Amino acid sequence: MANDEKNLKKLEEDFNALIKERRQKLSNLQSEGRDPFDVYKVERTHTSKEIKDNYDSLEGKDVTAVGRLMSKRVHGKAGFSDIHDRYGKIQLYIKIDDVGEVKLKEYKTFDIGDFVSITGTVFKTKTGEVSLHIRDFQLISKSLKPLPEKWHGLKDPDLRYRQRYVDLIINQDVRDTFMKRTGIIKAIREFLDNKGFLEVDTPILSPIAGGAAAKPFVTHHNALDIDMYLRIATELYLKRLIVGGFEKVYEMGKNFRNEGIDVRHNPEFTAIELYEAFADYNDMMELTENMVAYVCEKVLGTTKVTYEGTEIDFTPPWRRLTMVDAVKEYAGVDFNAIKDDDEARAIAKEKHVEFKKELKDCSKGDVLIGLFEEFCEDKLMQPTFICDYPVENSPLTKKKRGNEAFTERFEGFVYGREICNAYSELNDPIVQKDRFLQQLKERELGDDEAYMMDDDFINALEIGMPPTGGLGIGIDRLIMFLTDSSSIRDVILFPTMKPTQQ
Repeated sequence: MANDEKNLKKLEEDFNALIKERRQKLSNLQSEGRDPFDVYKVERTHTSKEIKDNYDSLEGKDVTAVGRLMSKRVHGKAGFSDIHDRYGKIQLYIKIDDVGEVKLKEYKTFDIGDFVSITGTVFKTKTGEVSLHIRDFQLISKSLKPLPEKWHGLKDPDLRYRQRYVDLIINQDVRDTFMKRTGIIKAIREFLDNKGFLEVDTPILSPIAGGAAAKPFVTHHNALDIDMYLRIATELYLKRLIVGGFEKVYEMGKNFRNEGIDVRHNPEFTAIELYEAFADYNDMMELTENMVAYVCEKVLGTTKVTYEGTEIDFTPPWRRLTMVDAVKEYAGVDFNAIKDDDEARAIAKEKHVEFKKELKDCSKGDVLIGLFEEFCEDKLMQPTFICDYPVENSPLTKKKRGNEAFTERFEGFVYGREICNAYSELNDPIVQKDRFLQQLKERELGDDEAYMMDDDFINALEIGMPPTGGLGIGIDRLIMFLTDSSSIRDVILFPTMKPTQQ
């Protein structure tokens, strides 16, 4: 233990010495009138990728590249270095005969992490690596803190998330993940735009938190002197737009839920919701599987991906399974044979299923949901639509045609995890108000995630909403699968973290 503390203290002393040395270099430059922070703009002729891709036409010509110095092997009168830009890296070769003794001495003072502008001649080394033979250079920004050589061995496992900017510098895989994230979001928009959907923006601050069963963040508007909520979903505002005559709408944006943090949950997350008039949940299933397949092909070039060692095949059509059939298959309980709530509760007790409310207050539908979550979810490895949820658990959904104990709702599952939720949307204002009132009773029983009453939404339905299909997808979870990321924190640039003590 004493040795560990001694080594840690030595590392800290060495680190502080490096910072002091770098600050002294900056001070020297500033006193000489060469402050790198006085550089405002840099002209670049080619990126690292462009130099490599166009070697045949650029060989022997001078170009200017810019980037962060990431390695430097300069000894005596010559040496090699690497600079990285957004597109990759390019090797540099410097020689005293080309730049002179004074400039070479200056170059040797550069530190890993510094930003430099390099003008040089394009050539290939004996090993065939495309490189720049330096003719001139300029320090354009100074790094005052050393970069870690690698993340392995860092004491704080959360440091990569807390200092994402360093993570991005060090790890190419991390940069690739977030480049793919951008491509995935762009491809989703492209797919929907091509289908005639209109992208819209709805309020993030609202006097009512609706559209999902979740705990909201609460804030206060001083001028209006009212409590307001960060949105937990965009659903109710988007449906108002369907009432208003927009037949196909979607919104991609942030939702906020004041709940736990784990590998699948972040309080601030990205989701997309879309609504299509004159459609139902069957149309939403088809749209979902086709959209995900389109995104896979566009970004990855295949609909088959490997996630944590398991091959996931997103090729349509995905498996369709009712919740009742899933519980029968995986839990061994035939819900079609259960007569009433009492019999369902007895099975829940026998199976040791736990609920947020007391078992005596649980309905047959509550028990079905509980059995599904306990025994079925983690069995759904390949993309699967679980259809027809109990009516008491789906307050915004139309009843199932031919069986009014259920609703036309599905959730998509991959690798045992839910990635989407969709309905044949309830458009009967009388039934909707009754459902909201039932949700208020659920809140009284202790379910603080039950829906709030939204009178204005009821008013919109009374104006008239056509039959509509709606879909919501958790973008972060989808990106996790398409980038083989084990934690949602790996696909959110700056995930929510508990502040460190200063």
